[in-house]
Amino acid sequence: MFSLTEPPLFARLKRAHRILVAGAGGGFDVFAGLPLAVELWTAGKEVHLANLSFSRLHGLDLDVWLDEDVAEIVPDTVSRDSYFPEPSLARTLREHGLPSTVYAFPKVGVTPLRTAYRTLAARLDLDAVVLVDGGTDILLRGDEAGLGTPEEDMASLAAVHGLDVPEKIVVCLGFGVDAYHGVNHVQVLENLAALDREGAYLGAFSIPRASRAAELYLDAVARAQADTPDHPSIVNGSIAAALTGDFGDVQFTTRTKGSELFVNPLMSLYWAVDADALARRSLYLDRLEDTVLMRQISNIIEAFRGEISPRPRRTFPH
Repeated sequence: MFSLTEPPLFARLKRAHRILVAGAGGGFDVFAGLPLAVELWTAGKEVHLANLSFSRLHGLDLDVWLDEDVAEIVPDTVSRDSYFPEPSLARTLREHGLPSTVYAFPKVGVTPLRTAYRTLAARLDLDAVVLVDGGTDILLRGDEAGLGTPEEDMASLAAVHGLDVPEKIVVCLGFGVDAYHGVNHVQVLENLAALDREGAYLGAFSIPRASRAAELYLDAVARAQADTPDHPSIVNGSIAAALTGDFGDVQFTTRTKGSELFVNPLMSLYWAVDADALARRSLYLDRLEDTVLMRQISNIIEAFRGEISPRPRRTFPH
């Protein structure tokens, strides 16, 4: 039985010793896992970070590769790609005296991505994997009014669902940011309620502003914005703004010019669910099993959406 004084997420991870916190949706998603990783490090856990990368990893030197589709990124890793968030995060970790390796997976389909996860799980002797989504579209099962940007999230969820690891959990940070990609957040809450009925909802909790976890996260986001000035993370920028008490149409990058943002305290809440239960609720995840390329996943999702009548969009009643 869980307790109000200990969120179910941490109760589930109590017996885990070696935990991988991995960005599910690519890009900067691993940054959204940093506050959680800091708390787990503080609790004495051996924590590793990984990310489904949007960078051109195959241009990296050969000595970076641990195995096919598993790159070991450290603070001094050099890339010809100007968009490379992983070493930016690694440099922040080094400055704070924390383990500064960020493993990176290329954008591939479920079959090679699962192999990469298995390789890393064996190498690190993992007993838990926590997938992190910046946003909440990983919680969508497929028949919602809009799916956001599901390809990378679903590749990661399917890959991890097939792992033989004792604990597999999904956490989301940045509730509301996916509205700009067509996600209806009433349906996100409806899905969380359905998971709760199955005993698979592991609660929600906010990141305390006055905490080391928040301090490191804000430092990491600020460094990443400086390191990638042409393509800063809108998701993590919004979360960081919410974490510092900003509200409403907070413009922190020209990338959002012409859009009205709604930064608010809900963005700094973690929402946690059981990964296997979430995977079982998906209406199309099984179709992705044999994919090798990310574009195959896109085609399968597009075909699936053509077969169904999506649930109608709903508005908040208050």
